[in-house]
Amino acid sequence: MSYQVLARKWRPKTFQELVGQEHVSRALINGLDNDRLHHAFLFTGTRGVGKTTIARILSKSLNCDTGITSTPCGECSACAEIDAGRFIDLIEVDAASRTKVEDTRELLENVQYAPTRGRYKVYLIDEVHMLSNHSFNALLKTLEEPPPHVKFLLATTDPQKLPVTILSRCLQFNLKKLPFADIVSYLGNLLQQEAIEYDESALSPIARGAEGSMRDALSLLDQAIAFGGGRVGDEDVRHMLGTIESTHVYQLIEQLHAQDARGVMETVNELDKRSPDYLDVLAEMISVFHHIALEQQVNGSMTDEWDDPKRIQQFAEMISPEDVQLYYQTALQGRNDLRMNPVPRDGFEMTLLRMIAFRPWKSDSDHQPDAQPAKVEKAKVKAQPTTNSAPAEIPASVNEEPPVNKYEAEPEPEKPVQQSSATTQSYLPDWQEVLDALNLKAMALQLAENCQLEAIEDDIVRLILDQSHARLMTDGPVQKIETALTDFFGKSIKLKIQPGIVPSETPAQVRARQNEARQKAAVASIEEDENVQMMKEMFGATVSADTVQPVEEN
Repeated sequence: MSYQVLARKWRPKTFQELVGQEHVSRALINGLDNDRLHHAFLFTGTRGVGKTTIARILSKSLNCDTGITSTPCGECSACAEIDAGRFIDLIEVDAASRTKVEDTRELLENVQYAPTRGRYKVYLIDEVHMLSNHSFNALLKTLEEPPPHVKFLLATTDPQKLPVTILSRCLQFNLKKLPFADIVSYLGNLLQQEAIEYDESALSPIARGAEGSMRDALSLLDQAIAFGGGRVGDEDVRHMLGTIESTHVYQLIEQLHAQDARGVMETVNELDKRSPDYLDVLAEMISVFHHIALEQQVNGSMTDEWDDPKRIQQFAEMISPEDVQLYYQTALQGRNDLRMNPVPRDGFEMTLLRMIAFRPWKSDSDHQPDAQPAKVEKAKVKAQPTTNSAPAEIPASVNEEPPVNKYEAEPEPEKPVQQSSATTQSYLPDWQEVLDALNLKAMALQLAENCQLEAIEDDIVRLILDQSHARLMTDGPVQKIETALTDFFGKSIKLKIQPGIVPSETPAQVRARQNEARQKAAVASIEEDENVQMMKEMFGATVSADTVQPVEEN
């Protein structure tokens, strides 16, 4: 006897054997037991979830020799013939190959005749959405008022393509994708009954690859049995599917959290030896980040779908929620970028390096653990505290004439020196020069540029933040500025930032004003050009100020 594939051998033969479609089987069982049967049923759902299987079980329930029942015997001639696919009164039609209206009319010509063998003549039309509009029109009247001995069972994967007139004449059942746990459990029971050795961990990638389709899961299981020579092993399954072990994903996440770029590249080299699909690797990482975020926000939310919940819980405690969200979004965007990259590995590596680089709330020392950040000495000014007995020594640079602001007609009025206490320094360094020495980046730089230096009191630096940018004051950037100031002054500094009205322009406002002045000068220069003026006169041309960019000065 020839080999029968698992998907056919283990096709459910009763409603009780169905997996994961309780909402459909319950409605049909109640209808059969109470003799409340519709004349047309429409089963919708993705591939391999049981549409045709349920239709055949319903056909047996209607034509079983024991009578109309929700539990067909499976032993009578009608049940046996339906299971074998040779019951004369079960007319199965593949609508994908019979789309013409002539085929539909030929099919409906025999509707009026009584069943030859069974109690009902059952028309099972698979992929019914493939019928043409003329075929649907020919089917309408018969579908609405068929003879009492006829039942229509329609199945489709795309109900949106069905006319509303067809949908309104059918009792519709939407079959869901099968849950991950149900597929794993079913595959395990099947292998036990088939007396096939298997690893428990090998069933998870098969169930995950099936994406809710039991038929796909059984087909993959068939392939895994053949690949493993009669045994379903974890390593064989992952090699067959081209998936990677979870340990590699966990290792990558640990190295990303440790900012270990060299270690990340070494792990990628190991992965590349297995020729993985890097889109699938990113998908696996996205799934891990998703479970980590769930565990952080909803403690104990891990389900049976994940094979190592303890590891997820460790990551949830070790990695900050901000980092998890950054990793998740970066990996998600990386999948889109990977499709456009001619070398998938390069795109995967750039995605991982982007996760390391885009961490603005970490200090610079986190990015370069073995290197000391460079100090810019030219702008570093040591402040001298005042005492009651002698005035503070003012650096020579303060006695020089202040630079004239070339963008204002009049010089700014001299600022009064703040002396809030005996320990307040009489001289405050220029905040812009301090920023140049701090070498801040990203959000920390944006926050500092929108501040003004208010006072320096021993180990406390006070800043006034422009209140219109108060949203920038978060823990990460503040900590980064404080770390940079500690290095700048050579001692531990405590940073105090108070949103309010700044007494003068912040560095960000100065830069914006300078950029605006340069932009206006550039537009004026274009407007005054002889060639431009000639084109205006001859062609009525205009200059779009938005397209003009000032030339960067060397």
